[in-house]
Amino acid sequence: MRRRVVITGLGAITPIGIGMDAVWASLHTARSAVQRIDRFDSSPFRTHVAAQINDFDAEAMLSARQARRTDRCSQLALAATRLALEDAQLDLAAEAPDRVGVSMGTALGGIGFAEEQNTRYVQEGPRGVDPLLALTVFGGALSCNIAITHAVSGVNSTNAMSCASGTLAIGQAFRAIAHGEADVILAGGSEAPLYPLCFGSFSLIRAMSTRNDDPATASRPFDQGRDGFVMGEGSAVLVLEAEERAVARGAQIYGEVAGFGLTNDAHHMTQPRPDGREAVRAMRLALAEATCTVDEVDWVNAHGSSTTLNDATESAAIRTVFGDAADTLPVSGTKGWHGHALGASGAIETAIAFRALRDGWVPGTLNCLAPEPEGRLRHLGSDGLALRPRAVLKNSFGFGGCNATLLLRASRV
Repeated sequence: MRRRVVITGLGAITPIGIGMDAVWASLHTARSAVQRIDRFDSSPFRTHVAAQINDFDAEAMLSARQARRTDRCSQLALAATRLALEDAQLDLAAEAPDRVGVSMGTALGGIGFAEEQNTRYVQEGPRGVDPLLALTVFGGALSCNIAITHAVSGVNSTNAMSCASGTLAIGQAFRAIAHGEADVILAGGSEAPLYPLCFGSFSLIRAMSTRNDDPATASRPFDQGRDGFVMGEGSAVLVLEAEERAVARGAQIYGEVAGFGLTNDAHHMTQPRPDGREAVRAMRLALAEATCTVDEVDWVNAHGSSTTLNDATESAAIRTVFGDAADTLPVSGTKGWHGHALGASGAIETAIAFRALRDGWVPGTLNCLAPEPEGRLRHLGSDGLALRPRAVLKNSFGFGGCNATLLLRASRV
């Protein structure tokens, strides 16, 4: 029989706060973290705004050796993992190491650090390059760094499915525990893309907002005035456990991962299928695996990227899945606060969703002043809504047409 999988710990490093308490407090305000970039000179590009983490100190959260031997992407992931384990009150040293796994996602991984090293190579030659470069651009660096740090030898992977990768990583972890491959998995995403060329590559394809004169309103999911996403950085890690062992150790339980859907548009590298067919299928697969009806879903935690095509397609897909129930179903996305941290966004938003399940309040959508008409949905304003959802549908969509959806349920314990 398939085991139930619950969440017992949340850790997040984001532009709106370090730790879930800080993130949660920020979501109760109408203050966006988006600002004019001060990390580098953005003048060559059309976009000059981003959501930076300005108060992260790797040396304060990691060992000196870890901080010295990892790039920013891995540092954020290691710090988020530490916070998640503290929240779960879980001592991995007391666990069977081969029953504890790691599942992470990232769009770009250590490419930003590689960009820095390329500059040093051009200026100084090979002797100027950090010898750890090969270990930071290695695709599995995130999950392997976490596993090595905590001496866990169970299932281990880092996927790179663009903006769907954090959600996909949680879905894969859910399946592994449900089918008995692990008892505990540390799952989430991490992204550190705020480097000139990484950032500029998205500006060059005109994917990002150019609302440079008013950074705080640049990210506006589902608003008719949206003109592109706002890049961010960050990490979130969740502790997933088999329910029976979480109950046995008296762990706090935020809720349950009950279903997962994964599809691909097979249509275009940057544009979603106009008919949203595969996004619809991903949602329906998650609902079916959870044996959940559309009437049981009380909130959709949307991808809501603030891009013209993606928001419209997601809205129409939600309407297709929920039909007339979409008239009253609350829908919201939080990227207006923390920006779009690419592969980390789904993990950050899933952590937010589980906090909502526990606390009985769901955040709204910042800067959605004139909701777009596609889907005719009930978009929540920035004040959010007092609500204790029975079930939440969480969407993430990425480049290449990747669609990942989780079905989350409130705790039964």
